[in-house]
Amino acid sequence: MIDPHAIISPTAQLAPGVEVGPFTVIGPQVTIGAGTWIGPHVVINGPTSIGRDCKVFQFASIGDAPQDIKYKGEPTRLEVGDRNVFREFSTINRGTVGGHGVTRIGDDNLFMAYAHVAHDCIVGNKCVMANYSVLAGHVEIGDWVILAGYAGVHQFCKVGAHSFLGNNAAVTRDVPPYLLVSGTPAEPKGINSEGLKRRDFSPGQIANLKNAYRVLYRSGLKLAEAAAQLAELARTQPEVQPFVDFLARVTRSIVR
Repeated sequence: MIDPHAIISPTAQLAPGVEVGPFTVIGPQVTIGAGTWIGPHVVINGPTSIGRDCKVFQFASIGDAPQDIKYKGEPTRLEVGDRNVFREFSTINRGTVGGHGVTRIGDDNLFMAYAHVAHDCIVGNKCVMANYSVLAGHVEIGDWVILAGYAGVHQFCKVGAHSFLGNNAAVTRDVPPYLLVSGTPAEPKGINSEGLKRRDFSPGQIANLKNAYRVLYRSGLKLAEAAAQLAELARTQPEVQPFVDFLARVTRSIVR
């Protein structure tokens, strides 16, 4: 299961069933879960933990030092969940001391070719980062988020669950959940209705979310007033509650 041309540190811990291709380098303080497949010419450095049944394709770089001039070699780490797929030339960096020392990746995510996750990011579950999409440092991405090709998210931004970032979108502010955004800088274009249908949201739920979008973006209310009105709607429409919770955590304003 381990190609004889692979170079694996004696302190790396590989669970039963892990496969490693030729010319791959796995450094010290790396832990890899059962059933994970590592292709040829991959570099994985630690401290890094990778969960079960992941797939890492050729030339990916996982868990290397953060691209931050303030980083001075501190022992930061990367934590990767289960069933993630990292395609060719994707790069996932460890955290920094300023970001609590860790980059976290959830479960069931797809990182396409040349996707980049910078230091201290938090990526949820079932996300897709298409080719050349990038996250700057300290970005938080909720579950079921899709970044189309070349989409980029500015440092410290948050992107809510079920959002869709269009191709070449330049996100410089927080993106509330359920939104479809595009442009440079990114602007809201409505609710990600197609994505919600695919995830079995009912027509009634989608209609409620469209109404919540109108409250937030079309009513002319100030942000605090809109948030209060959304909180009222959430009493009987639980699908609106993620809007309310997200707005309470906004740090960079929201896309407008």
